[in-house]
Amino acid sequence: MAIKVYKPTINSRRNMSVIDYSGLSKVAPEKSLLAPLNKKAGRNSYGRITVRHRGGGNRRKYRIIDFKRNKFDVEGTVKTIEYDPNRSAFIALVEYVDGEKSYILAPEGLKVGYKVISGKNVDIWPGNALPLTSIPVGTFVHNVELYPGRGAQLARSAGNQAQLMAREDGYALLRLPSNELRKVPESCMATVGQVSNPDHFNVKIGKAGRKRNMGWRPTVRGSVMNPNDHPHGGGEGKSPVGRPGPVTPWGKPALGYKTRKHKKQSDKLIVRRRNGK
Repeated sequence: MAIKVYKPTINSRRNMSVIDYSGLSKVAPEKSLLAPLNKKAGRNSYGRITVRHRGGGNRRKYRIIDFKRNKFDVEGTVKTIEYDPNRSAFIALVEYVDGEKSYILAPEGLKVGYKVISGKNVDIWPGNALPLTSIPVGTFVHNVELYPGRGAQLARSAGNQAQLMAREDGYALLRLPSNELRKVPESCMATVGQVSNPDHFNVKIGKAGRKRNMGWRPTVRGSVMNPNDHPHGGGEGKSPVGRPGPVTPWGKPALGYKTRKHKKQSDKLIVRRRNGK
């Protein structure tokens, strides 16, 4: 998909761009694969805001995506390539030969009418899903499981892909989109190819109202608040934060402070972190 840029007829149009959706199927989503998605506005079950700056936005329904791809050796035909309001990537509606339908993440290059299949001995073709033990070293994959049978958790957003670097001692070594090197059990499933819509990261929102439609409310800097509202607040004119480092509204270190547990069980599977250490 390409980026569409409009003529600057108004100020907000001047720096605004959208994805050209002309290549997508102009059909309604499959009703049997829809689920309600209730708005929570960042609130927990007690009604307290636990995630700030969320609320409003257009109503949308959740598309049930098959992240496990465990329908082995049953060929499916791609019926549509659709927009999904819940994710940055496009999705593909697949109808299998036994009549079952499911949504999968659409890889780049997948088109209506193409065949996809999951299994141990299937072709290395975009959209086909295989265990990592059956994928040649050097292949780019997406929709990768961290634990066998749990469903894909890695490389799922638009334009992402991981590369299979090696296999050893029952583990596959993957280079993730963040350049992190991580071991994954080689029995985990992965899908061949790159996730669709790689131009998603080049889109310019252009105006605040468009962000409100996505369910995001305004964010105010702490340095422009009063001291009773934020630790960065107060002072005459434009003042520094007045602390050794920036903090959250509740006084916890922020902006670069590492919050990962020091003795996490999965540390032994991370060969190189994304910052190169």
